[in-house]
Amino acid sequence: MKKHNFSAGPCVLPKEVMQKAAEAVVELNGSGLSLIEISHRSKDFVDIMEKARSLALELLNLQGKGYKALFLQGGASMEFLMVAYNLLSKKAGYVNTGTWSSKAIKEAKLFGDIVEVASSKDKNFNYIPKNFSVPEDLDYLHLTSNNTIFGTQIKEFPTTNVPLVCDMSSDIFSRQLDFTKFDLIYAGAQKNMGPAGTTLVIIKEDILGKVERQIPSMLDYQVQLSKGSMFNTPPVFAVYTSMLTMEWLKTNGGVAAIEEINEKKANLIYSEIELNPLFDGFAAKEDRSNMNATFSLTRDDLTETFNAMWKEAGVNGLNGHRSVGGYRASMYNALSLESVGVLVDVMSELERKA
Repeated sequence: MKKHNFSAGPCVLPKEVMQKAAEAVVELNGSGLSLIEISHRSKDFVDIMEKARSLALELLNLQGKGYKALFLQGGASMEFLMVAYNLLSKKAGYVNTGTWSSKAIKEAKLFGDIVEVASSKDKNFNYIPKNFSVPEDLDYLHLTSNNTIFGTQIKEFPTTNVPLVCDMSSDIFSRQLDFTKFDLIYAGAQKNMGPAGTTLVIIKEDILGKVERQIPSMLDYQVQLSKGSMFNTPPVFAVYTSMLTMEWLKTNGGVAAIEEINEKKANLIYSEIELNPLFDGFAAKEDRSNMNATFSLTRDDLTETFNAMWKEAGVNGLNGHRSVGGYRASMYNALSLESVGVLVDVMSELERKA
């Protein structure tokens, strides 16, 4: 039985993407060679890389607007370091909304003065800070758009003249935004785009080249851009699978179409959490993530029963992070509305049995 995969990452991927990626590992495009054994300098793979970079800009409506796309290695955790290395001259601001922004702050402190302009740590990160002031002397303001662990999501981004940097690892391509508001966006592939191993970075080129420090070549965005994400051997399988996923998204109506489906999935599970007295949501209602619904049982004596029921129904990856406990239903782009319906039916059945 195929599982209903609510794992927070690595994520569920479209079936047709998995099939094409698997076929390419055996043989790519009738070449007689596997995707993972061809030269990354070959025309076949250069075309894949260029298509992946182009699709990323197209889906975000950033083509011809001064942005370039990179596929790098090291995950979003490497970007915590690279952002500061490339952009931080004196002082940067960070909004602390959870584990990942806390880690980004830690890395940035190696390079300059860090101002925590707002934080939701006082309530274990169950809300998004609002109405905070942004100092005008910052080199950039760093945000985390969606918080997988705590199940919160920024619904409205601050208006400021300070360059905006955003970690969109867990909600990239999931909703329509004016992406021209951002000067740099980064996202680990393994939530909404592909397997672990590559990270998408979207950069507005005119923000680079302003720091005086010497940057190691591998960590220098300008070097990586000049080499078209090919400064060293790229993670070919992760890039190819990400390209396939972006093709799938484009074919199925793009970001606008998937946003409608994501809204339906989120509304379905949050409605059940609201109506069912056996469940309690963790995140503040106005900040609930459409990607990661966090919730807990109101009766501990039902834990064993509920766990057995959702596993019996073929649900996978529902356990919450240790920082929050309870449950976390991650509903990335490729998770079907049907899968969310299966989980909600289990939740409703628990209420009937209790």
